[in-house]
This record gives sequence, structure tokens and C-alpha cells, in this order.
Amino acid sequence: MELEMATDNFNTNRILGQGGQGTVYKGMLTDGRIAAVKKSKLVDESNIEQFINEVVILTQINHRNVVKLFGCCLETEVPLLVYEFIPNGTLYQYIHETEEFSITWEMRLRIAIEVSSALSYLHSTTSIPIYHRDIKSANILLDDKFRAKVSDFGASRSVTIDQTHLITRVLGTFGYLDPEYFGSNQFTEKSDVYSFGVVLVELLTGQKPIRSTDAEEDKSLAGYFLLAMKENRKPKEEEIITVAMLAKRCLNLNGRKRPTMKEVAFELGGIRAQKCEDIDLVGGNFETGSSSTGRILNAVLFL
Repeated sequence: MELEMATDNFNTNRILGQGGQGTVYKGMLTDGRIAAVKKSKLVDESNIEQFINEVVILTQINHRNVVKLFGCCLETEVPLLVYEFIPNGTLYQYIHETEEFSITWEMRLRIAIEVSSALSYLHSTTSIPIYHRDIKSANILLDDKFRAKVSDFGASRSVTIDQTHLITRVLGTFGYLDPEYFGSNQFTEKSDVYSFGVVLVELLTGQKPIRSTDAEEDKSLAGYFLLAMKENRKPKEEEIITVAMLAKRCLNLNGRKRPTMKEVAFELGGIRAQKCEDIDLVGGNFETGSSSTGRILNAVLFL
């Protein structure tokens, strides 16, 4: 079988990552392309359904910031999906785990623009609107030029143009979940906006979505961020504060008051168009040569 050969019989040394749906292996196809092969973890109906759903969704998508599906094999003992290989891992790894390489503020802003562009495309440009339903930094891959690629469409759903929400059991990742969705089981396009808002705060602060307080209680990053904004602890740098205010709007507890992803993408593009100071973030900290460093640390990183 070609995919067994491509992955050296699914050798553990080829594992790129593991998740709820299965394991992803690095492989070399017969045409020379390097690919990522996702192998289903269990042979059960729900897992196969998710794999088929991902195939159906990805065949409707053509966007430079969405991972490309090369093909699939659903007739084997366990389903297999074959994607383009994205070499630089996940955004989560670079924000929270990698110390050797720091992502500059300019890179972070560009990644935010690319992800928002992909989500705007899913919500309003495809022939049938698509809700991603699991936006998080771990599902944003970075290619060889650190361009963002949105991945993992197993939980995604397409909706009719006149359909405003999905009634479904709650799926997603704690810390990124829209509180309205969690309380009502109604997922809307604004639920994706909320999840993106959390990613935006991760990019701004370098903090994880769930963090422990001194009392060792898990608290969401979104909650901390909204409290900090309410208390007016804001950086003076115009560009960063503008992004922070946009993130605050994305995290509005009232979904109707959140912007659409099209509006978010437009606003982020406008922010980037303005001439800005390049600010490096290392280990979640802003580092500049100006006296504003302390103000930014106290304002944005609400430790």
C-alpha cells in the first residue's frame, strides 16, 4: 500500500502529532511530495463520520491559508487522510513552548491577518458558509515562511446561507469555547469569532488560554483579558492597543455585539497597513528599546 510505504509502515519515528481523532505521520509520496498522513485512532462510526466530514468540507475550500487535502483512503481498516506537509509545527508551539525562536510582533500580526482571512472566507466567500468549530492556536500550522494554515476540520459544519446557527452538542476546546454556545448548544459564526479572539489574545500576551491563579484555580485567558481592559490597563502603542480593543470586541459575551470575521479581517489589514514599530516578543514578553517596555508588560501581560 502506497501510504504504508510513504510512512515507513506508520513508523513511530514519523509521528508529527497526535490528537483526539488520530495520529499524523510524515510521509513521502511516490510523486516526491512530502505529505502529512492522518490515521484514525479507532474504528468506530463517529470517528469515520468525522473523517468523511473533513473530506467533504476540505473539498469545498480553496484558500492559501487553509491546509490542502491531497487525498483520502476511507476503504481501509482505518480511514486515512493525506494533507500537504506544513513544516514548522503549530502556532501554539511557537507561542508557548519554543524558546529558541521568537516570533516578532510583525509576524504575529501577519498570522492574525492570515487566520482571520481564512475564517472570513469560510463564513462568507465559499458557496456554502462553513463554521470551523475548533479554532485554537494548536490548529493553526506554520509553513516554511511562517505563513498560517488553518487545519483540523473534523468538527466543521457547512450551513445554508439563511441558517443562523447550528443546534448541536458542545464540541471544542475549553478556553476557546464561546460561553453562549456552551450555555445554549447553539453554534453561530460568532462562536468562531470568539475562539479567534482568544487566539488573538494569545498572540498579544504570550499566555495560554487556561492558566492557574495563585489559588491554583483554572481561569480562562479571555476572562483575565476582559478584566484588564475594563480596568484600563492598556499599552500606549497605538497599534497594539487597537488590536487589543478588537480582541475585546471578539470576546463580547453577547455574540450579536461581536464583529463578523469579514470585519475582523478588514480591521486587522488596516492596522497592518499603518507604519508600525517592530516589537519582538520573547517568551510572552514584549522587548523594545524604548521606555515603553514596562508599560506594555504591566498593561497587556496581566500576570
